[in-house]
Amino acid sequence: MSGVFLFLASFLASAVEGVEALTIVLAVGVSRGWRSTLLGVAAASAALAAVVVVLGPALTVIPIRGLRVVVGGLLLVFGLQWLRKAILRASGFKALHDEEAIYHREAAQAAAAGDPTGASMDWYSFTVAFKGVLLEGLEVAFIVVTFGSNQGNIPLAAAGAVAAIAVVAIVGLRVRAPLGRVPENTMKYAVGLLLTTFGTFWAAEGAGVSWPGSDLALLVLLAFYAAASWVLVRLLTARHVALSLPAAGTAAGE
Repeated sequence: MSGVFLFLASFLASAVEGVEALTIVLAVGVSRGWRSTLLGVAAASAALAAVVVVLGPALTVIPIRGLRVVVGGLLLVFGLQWLRKAILRASGFKALHDEEAIYHREAAQAAAAGDPTGASMDWYSFTVAFKGVLLEGLEVAFIVVTFGSNQGNIPLAAAGAVAAIAVVAIVGLRVRAPLGRVPENTMKYAVGLLLTTFGTFWAAEGAGVSWPGSDLALLVLLAFYAAASWVLVRLLTARHVALSLPAAGTAAGE
């Protein structure tokens, strides 16, 4: 059961970050050319691979109980951040993530940077692509390393990440457009639920808690967080509507 959750969490989180990185890469590549852009992607990918290779074995020297407390706590904080933003987006208090808008903004900035020089390397394209892939990829590397080390199965976590990136890259390069139809906001919500679930499970295990049903407790935790977040979305949506009514009434009166 935990293996399925491990692969799924790595896949979903990597897909979300992959879609965001793809938007940046496409905007720069289409606007300024692909050679320097893809070199930036390759350099960032190599740096991320080095992070996984170095940090993965380093975490194995930590006793498993201590590792689960630390990793579980980090994942819980990380997951709650994702979940908080997802709840705010779903209730209207935060704008939905819009890849189309981000693509057009990045493309406009790339065009405003001027035409590439006659040099063999367009450093603007390289730098933007490198930074975009590296920053989005660091979250993927964090999830792969922490999940994989805690379960003693970094290859499975890495396989989920690689599969997600491959799917996003193939689809993105085929359509040559931002993946605006991907339900990214829903995926972010799902990832937040999974990270929070795993974080709670592992941190408690590290602290000495023995979960009834072992890995089946993950399903109970996931259901609990899903139900609690749904209630929060309903409450915040009602509050958002109530706060919007006076403003709408004032505008109508004017």
